[in-house]
Amino acid sequence: MNKAALTNISGSLWMWFLFMLPMGSCDKKEVNGTGEKRKMNVLLIVSEDNGPELGCYGNQEVSTPNIDQLSATGVRFNNAFVTYSVCSPSRSTLFTGLYPHQNGQIGLATHHYQMYDSLKTLPHYLHGAGYRAGIIGKRHVNPPGAFQWDYEAIKGSNFEKVQLDKYAENALDFIQRDSVRPYFLMVNFPDAHFPLQKQVEGLPPDPLNAEDVNGSLPFIGVDSKRLREYTANYYNSMARLDIAVGWLLKKLEDKGLLENTVIIYMGDHGPQFSRAKCSNYEAGLRVPLIIRHPHRYHHVGVRNELVSSIDIIPTIMDIVGLRIPESLDGMSLLPLLEQQEPKSKWRDYVFAGGTGSTSMLFYPRRSVRSDRYKLIQNLLYTRENPKYSFYADHLNGHFAAGTEELELLGATDEVRAAYATWKNPPEYELYDLQEDPHEFNNIIDKAKYQSIKDEMIAALRKWQIETDDPFYDQGILDRFVEEVDSVNQHFPDHSYAKDPSFRWNYLQYFK
Repeated sequence: MNKAALTNISGSLWMWFLFMLPMGSCDKKEVNGTGEKRKMNVLLIVSEDNGPELGCYGNQEVSTPNIDQLSATGVRFNNAFVTYSVCSPSRSTLFTGLYPHQNGQIGLATHHYQMYDSLKTLPHYLHGAGYRAGIIGKRHVNPPGAFQWDYEAIKGSNFEKVQLDKYAENALDFIQRDSVRPYFLMVNFPDAHFPLQKQVEGLPPDPLNAEDVNGSLPFIGVDSKRLREYTANYYNSMARLDIAVGWLLKKLEDKGLLENTVIIYMGDHGPQFSRAKCSNYEAGLRVPLIIRHPHRYHHVGVRNELVSSIDIIPTIMDIVGLRIPESLDGMSLLPLLEQQEPKSKWRDYVFAGGTGSTSMLFYPRRSVRSDRYKLIQNLLYTRENPKYSFYADHLNGHFAAGTEELELLGATDEVRAAYATWKNPPEYELYDLQEDPHEFNNIIDKAKYQSIKDEMIAALRKWQIETDDPFYDQGILDRFVEEVDSVNQHFPDHSYAKDPSFRWNYLQYFK
């Protein structure tokens, strides 16, 4: 059977399977042959560089039937956010349950940023609960020695998006190697990371063209044929991701391996368009998150609470029966899988950091978001934000979809002002997300929002103190700015990234 045909049937088959699973809390499938309760397996699926541009989140132009069906049998989180809108720092939170400024991975692993050597990571915790831990796809967090995986496959980035069926094959290989111990498996799919390919190995079978989409992504605020083409290929990437997810779930379904498995799906951060990836705007930090627990919870639907990627490790610990360390700021999401409201008040804010991913993109910032408002603090606001020119001038291929200056000429005054703020931001930006979901109007100087501004700044400072944010100390921030400036002076072309002997010094003085 060819891939296109399998794509058409895979979703409906595994969807039927999921709906047929018993959902009662006393399900016999939770009990092994000795009458003891079986431990739940955990399948964590992470996709690259995509926000909630999925059918289940309301996008009518993208084709994502398999993920939509996962949502239909699980719980979809409408307000899920990551701690940093760049790959390595974001994933470091998934591996440690800590913010990047706490674990040390404040930039890309390919640029020699790394975590503190002494940290415990997810495989360590899982081994303590009797689990075996596997990973498929890139890890992209340093140092490698911090991760004691029982199984690793497809270690590269695979930005070519080739042989996506191998992800499912390797998943089955890992799971079937041991039928006794429960497992945790993280599967990292490469779509929709740049380049945004229209079609790879016949996937998706019916790709979109520029004329098939109604416009560019709404947070961009600008429309052109060029941007519509990138938008179409972003949707094609999401469709290809969905096909690969369908293959994975179908492969495990065929072997009866989903019956005792919690499935968690999420994106690692937003897409690489202007004002998204590498920013603290909603388009950079808001991600899809879906959790399906096959036995314990009856609730299938939507939650609107503010949740964060710092909650993923506590959730996994709760699933596997581990005590959640007090040192972790996150909370288990299992109570939100129940139909009723959680017994205690959920959080009021989610927080995010940002340093800049590479030396040339250095632009430190912090943000806090409530259910309605977002405050961003730009710690180096006296300088121009380098990300603006990287996107506008397409300084490398990953920034090819950035909005160009000529395209901005046809935008509204509101949108041009938003890009001007992004290019040369003030110390603080404040947005009313209810009235302005795409953050085009900075209201920081409006008198009627003064109390909101003060409240949000106080919440941000409290979080920085409680999480030992090194940039809360002006002296440490100044020292790191000096280190980055020195690196840029000596390596103006990012050549340090290719030097295996290069080391950042910040880990020595951050703590």
